[in-house]
Amino acid sequence: MASMHDYDAELADLIFGYMRERLQLNPVPLDHPGRKDKLDSVLAGLIGPEGHDPRRVLSIYDDHLSQAVISCDSPRFLSFIPAAPTKAALLFDMVVSCASLQGISWLEASGAIAAENQVLRLLADMAGMGPQAGGCFVTGGSAGNLSALVVARDVARRRLGLGAYDPVRIAVSDQAHSSIGNTLRIIGVEPLVVRSEDHRLTGSGLRAALAALDAEESRIPVIGVVATAGTTNAGIIDDLAGVAEVARERELWFHVDGAYGGAGLFAPSVRARYDGIEHADSFVVDPHKWLFAPFDCAALVYKNPKLAKAVHTQDASYLDVIHMDTPDEWNPTDYAYHLTRRARGLPLWFSLAVHGTQAYTEAVETALTLARETAALIAKRPELELIREPELSSVLFRRKGWNAEDYQAWSERLLAGQIAFVTPTGWEGETVARFAFLHPHTTTGIVEEILETMV
Repeated sequence: MASMHDYDAELADLIFGYMRERLQLNPVPLDHPGRKDKLDSVLAGLIGPEGHDPRRVLSIYDDHLSQAVISCDSPRFLSFIPAAPTKAALLFDMVVSCASLQGISWLEASGAIAAENQVLRLLADMAGMGPQAGGCFVTGGSAGNLSALVVARDVARRRLGLGAYDPVRIAVSDQAHSSIGNTLRIIGVEPLVVRSEDHRLTGSGLRAALAALDAEESRIPVIGVVATAGTTNAGIIDDLAGVAEVARERELWFHVDGAYGGAGLFAPSVRARYDGIEHADSFVVDPHKWLFAPFDCAALVYKNPKLAKAVHTQDASYLDVIHMDTPDEWNPTDYAYHLTRRARGLPLWFSLAVHGTQAYTEAVETALTLARETAALIAKRPELELIREPELSSVLFRRKGWNAEDYQAWSERLLAGQIAFVTPTGWEGETVARFAFLHPHTTTGIVEEILETMV
């Protein structure tokens, strides 16, 4: 009797054949959300004591399940933050899976970690964080923000001589990503919410908020500040230089959430907007967004990784062997809250090595150019109104006379006709439309086709 761990050439050919077909889709279809009753019917009885012919199982996936997933790598997926992984990255993600890499320690995966660290070095250098900077790859921006702010909290408590549970605050903008608020709740840190100026956190705004707190003689110290390098909704970059200046004056940990917008560091046309990021104590960017890597891949970089290591290293007798304090040791598990992790940075490393950084610069600039061209198209249409000039690749606009129900009905018609996936968003209490451009194959022709549906 064959073991389920034995190599099955027929099964491998079946799966590799399917993968080749998926990789060759051009363009990738959007597809539709599924109906629970139909999916339940398709899946009924599929998992039980006895197995099934893999051809039948794959057929169920291909004919029913895969078509009930909206493809975020379609050039017509313009909602939330899309993804557009390169073929090289997708293919190497299969290599990582086939190798069953456990990427927690130098002992187990030094080759994989060395390659990941080469990419982290590139990102740290682009941000100007210094030669000692380093970190690890985590699942996403939420995991990166959580891991970084735990370090901010614990480092400050030690520096100030506070107890492990003494209250502290971290300053955040009223425009900060939802994961920041969630992180602060999880780690037991109070937010100092700083009012933004035109949806941007500024150094002057932060300084004023801290001064007001001083006047109240609050006993809860503010120990850090979070700035955003590209808000998810509108692509707004905070006043990083101004916030950094206040952070240095006040000895605050300066964290930059660049989960979406951090990839703009590759684009010369907007690089100046990131001035000040070089002062960050920690920085997050998600390559599975705008750096064309597969899910799930987020880079977390610290200016002084030794501080993170002192906080995140897990002590257990069975882990002593990976903590030998040798000069070359670099254990990704020491720089975030995780332990078990796959070497999720390798697909990005492979794609960067294959294509070169200039190709990435051109792809990011393509989305920026499309956003500017789209803004111009909207400005020419009397029924539409541009809400603000795009800073990065998100474009907010309204259809004059529409309400929330109109936008939702329009969104549903677009998806039903497979024209595009564009969901409405909120802006200052109003429902509006939003394009999120990342895929370099999204064209002005696609945009014009969508805008024609709003007449």
